[in-house]
Amino acid sequence: QVQLVESGGGLVQAGGSLRLSCAASGRTFSHYAMGWFRQAPGKEREFVSAISWRSGSTYYSDSVKGRFTISRDNAKNTVYLQMNELIPEDTAVYYCAADTFGLGSSRSHEYDYWGQGTQVTVSS
Repeated sequence: QVQLVESGGGLVQAGGSLRLSCAASGRTFSHYAMGWFRQAPGKEREFVSAISWRSGSTYYSDSVKGRFTISRDNAKNTVYLQMNELIPEDTAVYYCAADTFGLGSSRSHEYDYWGQGTQVTVSS
């Protein structure tokens, strides 16, 4: 079992930045691909970014590519999502997820564990 706890969300003006963190506990963190997903009100959950478990390869949705950066610190059992140049369309609850020995999938059903989410609100 893996427990995931997100933090770092909040209210920011358009053009600003936030860094989300997701702390993991319970199992060997380095064995998990980590993903970030988001869900806006009235919309389905969507893929944002992922990082694979072994090579550290990173993946991004087209909507955030060039603005967001995912990284992981296996020594701290933490994955980060640096979000720059935020726009109102980025407003959502952001969830981190863990996929055992995963390659960094964009498909939510491939992830085994989920955090509770953290709210990000971008004002115009």
